[in-house]
Amino acid sequence: MAQSEQIHEVQVDQHVPIPMRDGTRLSAEVYRPQAAGKWPVIVARDGYDPSLAFPVEFGTFFSQRGYVYVINNTRGTYQSEGLFFPMIDDAWGENRDGYDTIEWAAHQPWSNGKVGMYGFSYTAFTQYLAASTRPPSLKACVPFFGSSVREIVFQQGVHRLKEHRGWAVYMAVEGLQHVGTTNEEKAIYRPALDKAQQAIESWFQHLPLKDFPPLADLAPWYFEHVSHPPGDPWWRQTDARTMFDQIDVPMLHVGGWYDLYLNGTLDHYLGIVAQGRSESCRNAQRLVVGPWHHEDAATPPPPLDFGRDAIIDFKETALRWFDYWLKGQNNGVPADPKVRLFLMGENRWLEMDQWPPADVTYTPIYLRQGTGKSEESLNNGCLTFNLPSAAEQPDSYAYDPENPIPFSEVDQQALEGGLLTYTSAPLHEPIVVIGPVKAVLYASSSAPDTDWLVRLCDVLPDGRSIRVCDGVVRARYRTSLASEAFMQPSEVYQFAIDMTATAQTFLAGHRIRVDVTSSNFPWLDRNLNTGGPFGEEAVGQVAINTIFHDATRPSHVVLPVRR
Repeated sequence: MAQSEQIHEVQVDQHVPIPMRDGTRLSAEVYRPQAAGKWPVIVARDGYDPSLAFPVEFGTFFSQRGYVYVINNTRGTYQSEGLFFPMIDDAWGENRDGYDTIEWAAHQPWSNGKVGMYGFSYTAFTQYLAASTRPPSLKACVPFFGSSVREIVFQQGVHRLKEHRGWAVYMAVEGLQHVGTTNEEKAIYRPALDKAQQAIESWFQHLPLKDFPPLADLAPWYFEHVSHPPGDPWWRQTDARTMFDQIDVPMLHVGGWYDLYLNGTLDHYLGIVAQGRSESCRNAQRLVVGPWHHEDAATPPPPLDFGRDAIIDFKETALRWFDYWLKGQNNGVPADPKVRLFLMGENRWLEMDQWPPADVTYTPIYLRQGTGKSEESLNNGCLTFNLPSAAEQPDSYAYDPENPIPFSEVDQQALEGGLLTYTSAPLHEPIVVIGPVKAVLYASSSAPDTDWLVRLCDVLPDGRSIRVCDGVVRARYRTSLASEAFMQPSEVYQFAIDMTATAQTFLAGHRIRVDVTSSNFPWLDRNLNTGGPFGEEAVGQVAINTIFHDATRPSHVVLPVRR
């Protein structure tokens, strides 16, 4: 029996202080086998309550199987000293603290000197940052659903309002449990925060965005985040995408087709494969992407069901990775495929040598003129693989930031009466789409700035319109996040829109649909259409937005089609 298959009794050491190089002490819960010897260590660094079910589950699971599991709270959270300022490395932050924590763990009496990192979301962000500092004892990482802090705040230049503001309120509530918080402070702040959580939907409506009274005295980091536009060089300090050439550790990257940080997962995998510090590091990257979403990482978003094969045990997946890299078990990890993807529609796993796959043809599918407005659509447009003719008329709609299109994670059918839709005829045979998807729109607006959101959907025979992937561009950032370029009224511009990626088979009898709109609220903040500074205005204006699809301005979506 392999050592990791032996089930050990577990000892838990609570509130273990870990000294940082500046004298700050960070707290850790240490789960370790109740047996003699030295063990490899797995470190998870986050800002959440270490007594929650999932860290306890992880700590128990790995320590039972012959690892020490260290749950390390980041600065300013729970028993850790210092100021909570998530994923910022201006003086003492995630990069340096990650390095110091890993080296501390490597030199404890119960450690054999080999350290791995594991974790989801926040604990994936901290892995990428720590890895960029190249701690000598760090031998393997398993980041799930992670990216950079800028991607928490912005999606392709558009503010992730619901995610960022909702998370900020949650972390402010959690912050009241910090060891440095007095009972008087808890009594003052807790009632207001409870009210803010209960009324969070109304706070999503609140303008201007940079004004958020419930956090005024509690979360300076929140206001610092929203004070920097997406192209500000300030974000580089915690963006591992600028540090790929410094990373030199095997990583198993895990993402979800419905995860809000999918682009970050793919970017980190591709970046390290291309730029990692050593050939051994570049060869030791692996990617797994399934039909999962962020809220419950092991499952698809309800009500989608892709069958039993879609559900995997992340702990077991990581255990095999660590058994090879930290214990030296000959379990075949180096021979694993570089990439494993779950193909939705056919509901099976694919193995391939690279991402994106080499055997796809990037094929445009064109937005075409339709039959006009109905209850189901503003235009009932068509979608074909044939170029439009010169005679086709554009489609226009009014986008009012006072009445934005709401967010729906899965089925878009109920919303599409307020959208432009472009739908193919029922498919005679399946179409397999695997890889990055992008849109090219030729469009104009009456406003100097607006948003363009494009969504790819799988329309089932019963009429449900299931989101496959989507993307957005804020018009002012159409050429670069680093510079603003406003539109002239009625002038036609070309907009390239990253729609992330997918692995989807559109089955025979299904239809392919492309939705076009200008809001996805409150998932994304409303563009007020004025061209004013981000987050500083409270009043917007209606924009008349127009999509062109003729022979000289053929708006389309590029699908990576696998024959």
